[in-house]
Amino acid sequence: MNDKDVQVLVTGGTGFIAQHCILALLNHGYRVRTTVRSLAREVEVRENLKTGGVEPGDRLSFVTADLCADQGWAEAAADCVYVMHGASPTPTGAQTSEEEWIRPAVDGNLRVLRAARKAGVRRVVLTSAFGAICAGHGRMKRPFNETDWSDLTSKHVWPYQKSKTLSERAAWDFIAREGQGMELAAVNPVAVLGPALGADYSHSIRLIKNLMDGQPGNPRINSGFVDVRDVADLHLRAMTHDAAKGERFLAIAGESMWLADVAKVLKQRMGAATGKISTRVLPDWLVRLGALKDPALRGAIPFLGVNLNATSEKAVRLLGWSPRPREEAIVATAESLIRLGLLDSAADGV
Repeated sequence: MNDKDVQVLVTGGTGFIAQHCILALLNHGYRVRTTVRSLAREVEVRENLKTGGVEPGDRLSFVTADLCADQGWAEAAADCVYVMHGASPTPTGAQTSEEEWIRPAVDGNLRVLRAARKAGVRRVVLTSAFGAICAGHGRMKRPFNETDWSDLTSKHVWPYQKSKTLSERAAWDFIAREGQGMELAAVNPVAVLGPALGADYSHSIRLIKNLMDGQPGNPRINSGFVDVRDVADLHLRAMTHDAAKGERFLAIAGESMWLADVAKVLKQRMGAATGKISTRVLPDWLVRLGALKDPALRGAIPFLGVNLNATSEKAVRLLGWSPRPREEAIVATAESLIRLGLLDSAADGV
C-alpha cells in the first residue's frame, strides 16, 4: 500500500494544529478524513487549507462527530490506518467545576481510542500539551523533558492543565490495558505559533496579537515556542517512525523566552508593523493587582518569574526532527495576522 492509498483520520478539523496536520498529510500524499461538530464548517476548513496552499478536493472528507457522544466515531475511523487525535473540548469559561473540564477530555480520548481500535487502526498520535508536563513543579533546575508529568497534588495546577494530564494518562492506560496491539505516540507542544490560516486561531497566537495590538507591557512570563508547521511535521514522524511507538515527544524550538524578549524580536524584525508594541516589563505586584479584576491573568500568577525551559532533544535524536528557529515562528505569526487583517485596525501600521 502506497501513501496515496492510506487514509488518516484527523480529529477536530477546525483546530489550528489539526489544519496544519491536514496540510502536511495532504502534501505527503495521504488521504484525510476529519471530524467536525457541524458540517457547516466544512467550507471554512477548506478555505483555510486553501490559504495554506492546498485545495484537496475529494482527497479530504468530513464526518460529523462530537467528543461528548458516540455517534459518528465508527464512521470516522473506518478504513483508517492512522489517527491524529488533537480535538479536545475547550470550556468557554461558563464551566463551574474541574469536572466540566476533565471529564469531557478524558472521555473524548477514550471514545476516539475505542473507535480506532475497533477499526483496526495501526497507530494513534495524540496531541497532548506541555500543560501535561510542566504544571505544579515550581522552579526547575533543569529543562523539562518527556519523563516529567504535571504534579496534580499542587494547588497551582489549573483545570486545563489537569484535564490535559489526566486525559493523556488515560490514553496511555487504555493502550496498556485494552489496546490489543494498537500503538500510541504523544506530541506535547509548548506554545504553538506560526501562520494563522483564518480568524479561528490558537490561544498562543493571541499572545502575539495582544503584543501587536498594543498591550501596555509584559508580565514576567516565560514560555517555550514552536512553529505549528514543525508540530505538524513531528506528528507525521510520530505517526510512521518505528522509534515513536509508545513514546511522548516534547515540541519546542530552542530555549524558552520571556515575553518581553518576544516583543523585542517583533520590534527588530517587523518594522512599521510594530508601532504599538511595548517592551516594558510589568512588575509582579502590578500583574497580581490586575489579576484581582481580570480572570485571564489569574492563571499566570503561579508562573511569574518561573523559567519554563524544556528540551526537544528526544524528538531530534529519535525522529530526526528539526524545527525552525523560535524567532521565525514569532515573525511568521505576526506576518499572518497582518496578511489576514486580524489585528486591530490602528495596530498594523501598514
